[in-house]
Amino acid sequence: MAYDTERLNLIFDKTDGNCHICHKRLVFKNYDQFGARGAWEVEHSKPQAAGGTHHLNNLFPACISCNRAKGVGSTRSARSAHGHTRAPFSLEEKAKIRNRNTIVGATSGAVVGGAVAGPVGAIVGAMVGGAAGRTVKVPK
Repeated sequence: MAYDTERLNLIFDKTDGNCHICHKRLVFKNYDQFGARGAWEVEHSKPQAAGGTHHLNNLFPACISCNRAKGVGSTRSARSAHGHTRAPFSLEEKAKIRNRNTIVGATSGAVVGGAVAGPVGAIVGAMVGGAAGRTVKVPK
């Protein structure tokens, strides 16, 4: 099936430009460019041969070698061969995780800082905790 640029963007962005099987970085312009660095194809999580559809929720970016090696097998098996249990997070999901980490860090810092050094400690603890939570590495 041919995909227009808008649909390819939606598919590519679902994993922030990473292969949804091995998590390697893909290059948008190298869509369907076999042999090119970061080359990728649209992969059907549930294979068409097993009744998978062209609905967006079934389409993911995958490097060409992963997509072709998976064949009609399951995505779960293909990912586990690379040591992964889920698809990479989208850019939007990564931002949500960072925001949650910041809130948890700030809250924890405020509680600990307040218990140790009173109101000033709570403020300083919240600032330090928020900054620390924001810098926690978000998984792919």
